[in-house]
Amino acid sequence: MKRIAKALTIAGSDSGGGAGIQADLKTFAALGVYGMSAITAVTAQNTLSVTAVQPIDPQIVRGQIRAVVSDIGVDAVKTGMLYTREIIEVVADELSQLKVPIVVDPVMVAKSGAKLLKDDAEEALIKKILPLATIVTPNLPEAEKLAKMSIKSLEDA
Repeated sequence: MKRIAKALTIAGSDSGGGAGIQADLKTFAALGVYGMSAITAVTAQNTLSVTAVQPIDPQIVRGQIRAVVSDIGVDAVKTGMLYTREIIEVVADELSQLKVPIVVDPVMVAKSGAKLLKDDAEEALIKKILPLATIVTPNLPEAEKLAKMSIKSLEDA
């Protein structure tokens, strides 16, 4: 019997379906991976803008992660929008106990320009989440922010 890989996405919920856990779960399914989620925030967004963000209580985020890990198990984790320092700290604590590949998408700003990471959360993301990553997948603005430099060419990256 073929074993099905299991992946957990820890990210925000996108009401427009084009990003966040919705996009991750679609990707997992397309790759034949059983997808699970721990929701960090609920957003009101569409293809044009993000109009509202409501973070989930960090202990609820912790509970979602523990529920999935303790019963179903995970073979890999992907993080997305973590939004607050408190959520980042909880996620880092839980991920530090897992021995699986971790893909970190350091979501900071939506394509529309809306902030998706609180100002006081950036340092926690850098110090607590990035060291746990197997791979980090920033977009150009996120890479510039993390590197604290302008990136104009492949040589800069």
